[in-house]
Amino acid sequence: MFFNQGFKDTLTLRRQRRRRPWLMTLLLLALAILAVGLGRHAWQAGWLQQSRPPARAATPQPERQLLAQVRALLAADDLLAARAQAFLALERSQDQQVRGEVEQLLGQINMRLLLMPVPIPEKVEYIVQAGDSLERIAKRFGTTVELIRAGNKLTKTLIHPGDRLLVLKAKMELFVSKSRNDMLLEIEGRFGKRYAVGTGAYGKTPTGTFLIADKITEPPWWRPDGKMIPYGDKENVLGTRWLALVPDKDTPAVTGYGIHGTWEPDTIGKQASAGCVRLLNSDVEEVFMLVPEGTRVLISE
Repeated sequence: MFFNQGFKDTLTLRRQRRRRPWLMTLLLLALAILAVGLGRHAWQAGWLQQSRPPARAATPQPERQLLAQVRALLAADDLLAARAQAFLALERSQDQQVRGEVEQLLGQINMRLLLMPVPIPEKVEYIVQAGDSLERIAKRFGTTVELIRAGNKLTKTLIHPGDRLLVLKAKMELFVSKSRNDMLLEIEGRFGKRYAVGTGAYGKTPTGTFLIADKITEPPWWRPDGKMIPYGDKENVLGTRWLALVPDKDTPAVTGYGIHGTWEPDTIGKQASAGCVRLLNSDVEEVFMLVPEGTRVLISE
């Protein structure tokens, strides 16, 4: 009986010893698989981290603070301080979104100051002399009758000797970008206002330097076949105002181009015209009031 028990114990021990190499092999194989999996996960995590695009840098706080100050001053109706702060924000800001917001506010501020009887550096005080007329004063200072009337709240064109007027004495220029479909108004070389425009389909709008040669309210339109389409006719595409352009200096000679309004507001911001620069009627009426004949217009790609 003791022999049989001893034999059984010996046989069990041998079987256990035979199993140990297999167990060790399985254990090592499991560890190897685990190591490979962990390594692969770590590699993927590192690759994903490297492949992710860098996060967009947040707008620097000082730029946003300047923009907030412009808004606060505008809300308080302190237009002169708001204007000064907006110019400072444009000068310092590199963020295009912030610049766009500042430009929009500055355009509103500039238009309000131009159309109010308040002094700004670009205006001079003029005392009406005997024999003066609004036309004569406008020509003398390089502005428009419409702007003198609007800026001084004149309901009539009649003026009297001794009247005091605030008259804009500033050089204005227009810069049209065909690729952006916008037009920048500069006043004495500084930002005035930016307008959305439509330009010629397939790049038809000519580039170069032009001068405003004529200004027409409620303009007729001549079709390519020479037929005149009167203002108010649904076929007339010129909108409410027309500013004729003529080439200046080395710009190749072209005719029939200008800046005008439109009855199709959905074409603004697109290259959709026959070659002219078109604006919303409300915008072209504002530009018409602001810029005199002889104003330089630069059109670029």
